Amino acid sequence: MELESLPDLLVEPIVRAALLEDLGRAGDITSNAVIPRDAKASCVMASRQPGVIAGVDCARLAFKLMDPAAVVEVVKGDGERVAPGDVVLRISGLARSILSAERVALNFMCHLSGVATATATLVQAAKPHPARIVCTRKTTPGLRALEKHAVRAGGGANHRFGLDDAVLIKDNHIAAAGGVRTAIERARAAVGHLVKIEVEVDTLEQLQEALAAGVDAVLLDNMTPAQLREAVGLVAGRATTEASGRITTATVADVAASGVDLISAGWITHSAPVLDLGLDFL
Repeated sequence: MELESLPDLLVEPIVRAALLEDLGRAGDITSNAVIPRDAKASCVMASRQPGVIAGVDCARLAFKLMDPAAVVEVVKGDGERVAPGDVVLRISGLARSILSAERVALNFMCHLSGVATATATLVQAAKPHPARIVCTRKTTPGLRALEKHAVRAGGGANHRFGLDDAVLIKDNHIAAAGGVRTAIERARAAVGHLVKIEVEVDTLEQLQEALAAGVDAVLLDNMTPAQLREAVGLVAGRATTEASGRITTATVADVAASGVDLISAGWITHSAPVLDLGLDFL
């Protein structure tokens, strides 16, 4: 399925805030001092290592906000793979404006492409099993929509976007409520009929209690592949199963082989290495 772009209305304020942070109180004093006001330039943004691209709309908007007349050609869109040397964007316009937008554009592109690449690495490692790789709420403040879009660009899927998406009863909720069943019953009585309820469980005993109370999904936290296989057997299709905890490219295949529906990993958004991209004037 083709990846849908995020609306500019959503992305533009984030990019604008990043530009304002960089421009500070006096603008780009370096470019303004050394480059004539009307000087034009053309450049390319290219990849310096293999990976998956995300964040092209952030870069496009950064250049266009600095110079509305700039021409930005997207050569590689979000979700496309690149090899070293592949051109991602071609930009032409006022030289000052291109240089003023360069760092913000690269910051977004390198980080978000890193998220997409990390996700794609897990997706590939989990094959041929059907488990889907999903992200978490462990995102950079202010960048959640962008990072979750980058996860989709890498072939993953999104967990909830915020605390209001769905009920996720975690270990501390259970401790504060007084037990698994009590927490589930209170949640069901409080939320609407379209809101799903997921419960985090650490043991098979907790899993059985959650299933008896009736839930839509179970988060199987830090279980071994053997425990996950047993848990999937106990669930027997009555709820969506999600594995979480210590998911890496080395462990994800064994986790996926257990038969779980979803595998969640926080590091693909909060700790993914950047993808090395560079901007070069022609």
